[in-house]
Amino acid sequence: MGEVNGEDKHQNLNKAMSTNPDDYTIVKEGEAEILMHAKNEVFYNKAQVNNRDMSIAVLRTYLSKRKEEHEAMLNKKTKIGQKVSSEEGCCQSLSEETMRQNGEILKDECKVVVDDENGEQVQKESGDASEEAGKEPNGKRRELKPAKVLEALAASGLRALRYAREVEGISQVIALDNDPVSVEACKRNIKFNGSVACSKVESHLADARVFMLTHPKEFDVVDLDPYGSPSVFLDSAVQSVSDGGILMCTATDMAVLCGGNGEVCYSKYGSYPLRGKYCHEMALRILLACIESHANRYKRYIVPILSVQMDFYVRVFVRIFTSASAMKNTPLKLSYVYQCVGCDSFHLQCLARTISKNNNNVRYLPGYGPVVPQECSDCGKRFNVGGPMWSAPIHDQDWVSSILSNVKSMKERYPAYDRISAVLTTVSEELPDVPLFLSLHNLCATLKCTSPSAVIFRSAVINAGFRISGTHVNPLGLKSDAPMNVIWDIMRCWVKNHPVKAQASDQSGSVILAKEPTLQANFARAVSFLSGAHAKNVARFLPAPEKHWGPKLRAANFARAVASLSKAQAKRVARFLPNPEKHWGPKLRAGRTVTSKHVSLLGPHAINGSDAGEGDEELEPKRQKIEDPVTTL
Repeated sequence: MGEVNGEDKHQNLNKAMSTNPDDYTIVKEGEAEILMHAKNEVFYNKAQVNNRDMSIAVLRTYLSKRKEEHEAMLNKKTKIGQKVSSEEGCCQSLSEETMRQNGEILKDECKVVVDDENGEQVQKESGDASEEAGKEPNGKRRELKPAKVLEALAASGLRALRYAREVEGISQVIALDNDPVSVEACKRNIKFNGSVACSKVESHLADARVFMLTHPKEFDVVDLDPYGSPSVFLDSAVQSVSDGGILMCTATDMAVLCGGNGEVCYSKYGSYPLRGKYCHEMALRILLACIESHANRYKRYIVPILSVQMDFYVRVFVRIFTSASAMKNTPLKLSYVYQCVGCDSFHLQCLARTISKNNNNVRYLPGYGPVVPQECSDCGKRFNVGGPMWSAPIHDQDWVSSILSNVKSMKERYPAYDRISAVLTTVSEELPDVPLFLSLHNLCATLKCTSPSAVIFRSAVINAGFRISGTHVNPLGLKSDAPMNVIWDIMRCWVKNHPVKAQASDQSGSVILAKEPTLQANFARAVSFLSGAHAKNVARFLPAPEKHWGPKLRAANFARAVASLSKAQAKRVARFLPNPEKHWGPKLRAGRTVTSKHVSLLGPHAINGSDAGEGDEELEPKRQKIEDPVTTL
C-alpha cells in the first residue's frame, strides 16, 4: 500500500489537528498511525495489537479464498452451460418435418422453446449458454467486486485504517461510532494517514445496530469489537453480512462467560456457563451458540473458521450463509454439559439426533438422554448442568493452515507476529472434533498423587487406542476422545506404581481409587500419537526476558522423549508466550478520569499523565501499624 513521506505527514498533521499539537502523541501500529489525545478521550488499548493482527491475517485469507470460490463458481456455470449446449445439439437433430408438424420443441433439460419461424435465432442464443454463464449482459466476464468492510465500533479508527492500508482487495471500510468525540478523532486520523486512507475509509456518527439493520447483506466483512459484551449487536450484525461473508466478533466480558455471573451470562447469551478448567473454551462455544441462534431467526447459519482465546478476551471468526434446509442441523451442533462436582468428569448431551429412511429422507428427533446417572459413576457426587453450547468444531483446519502460512510469509508486516503465530500453531494441532479438555494437574489433585509427565500420560492414552492433543487455551490442557472411565483407569494404574497416602473414605479420590481398573495402562512412550510440533522438539514455554515482565511459564524438559514431541515443539516454535510488558490487559473506558486506583491497569506512569517516580504522583507505601505503648499507673 502507499506510504506517507515525511513532508506529507507533516502537512497531514497540521491539517488533522485543529487544536494544540502538543496535546497529541503519534501511535504507530503496522502501516497505520493515529493521533492519541493525552486525556483518554478516545479508547485505545495497545494490548489489542494481537487482536488486530489476527483479524488482518484472517481477512487476507478470506479475500484469497473468496476469489478462489468465485472462479470455481464461474467454472461450474461454464460446465453447466456446455452441458446445456450439447443437449440442444441433440434436439436440433430432429427432422424438419417433425418441427413443422409440432411447431415448437419443448426441451425438458434446457428449458428452451424453439419457434418454427425464428428458430435459428433462439437456438443460437441458447447455444451460447456456456459462454454467457460467466458473463454479464454486456458480454464482459463477470468480475468479483472488491470487498466492503464494516467496523461497527471504530473508536479511534485504528483497525479500519490498518484494514484499508494493509489488506489488498478492499474497496471501502465504513467506521461507525455513536460518540461524537470518537468520530471526530477517527476523521482526524483518516486525514493524518494520507490519500489511501481518505479514499477508502469513511467515518460516520451512527448507532451500529440501526446502521446494520438498514444495510442488510451489504458487507462482506463485519467486525464487532465492543468494550464488554457484543450480545446487543449480534441480531443486526448477522443480517448485514452478505452470503458467504465473514463476521468477526470479540467478547471481553470473561467474568460473565466463564461462570462468575451465570445468570447474567444466560440473560445475554442464552447459555449457562460452568466454572471448570475449560471455562475459556466454553466461553468460545457459548458465543458461537449465541451467534448461531441469532442467525437461525433469519434462515441463516454459521460456519466457524477460527475461534481463539487470547489475553483477556475471546475472538471468533465465522462465515454466514443462508439456507433453510441447512439451518435444521443447528440442534445437532449444540450440547448441554454435565460437570461432576467431585471430580473432573464431564459429559455432553446433544440436543437432537437424526435418522435416515429408505428414501434417503432425514428425520430430526430429540436427543437421547440422560447421558449420565443421577450420581457420578466415578466418584459418586452429583452433576452441575451448563449450556447449551456449540459442540461442533470451532476451527476449520484448512483455513487455519492457510492463515498460518500467510502469517509466516509476511511476518515483517505483523507487529505481533510471535504471539499470533504461536496461537495459530497450537490451534493447528488441536483435535477439531473434541469439545472441551481435561487438566492433568486437576486429575492428580483429585487423587492427591504426583503428576505423570504430559508425554507419559499422552502415551498411555494413545496406547489405549484413543487420540489426544493439547489446546491453545491452556498450556496444561489435554483434549482427548477417550471416555472418562478410561482416563480414570489410566490414573489408577499410575497410582499403583506411585502410591498415595490414605484419605478419608468419603473423598472423591478415595472412591475413584477404591475401584480396580478394567484397563491396564501402557505407559510406554508412543511415537505415533504425537503431533508434528512435539516430534521436532518445539519449545512451548519460554522464560520471561526480564524481571517483572509478566507471568512466567516453566520451560518443558523433553530430553527424555524427543520422539514424542509434536512438530511445533520439535522445531522449537514458541506456543505460549509471556506478556510483552507490564500492565498488559484491559484498559479504562474512554473519557474516564485516571486516578490512583487504576495503577494496576495502567501503571504508575499513566496516572495523571506523569511518569513513575515523580515526587507528587509517586504512590506512598502503606504505613506500618504502630501500637500505642501500654502505660501503667
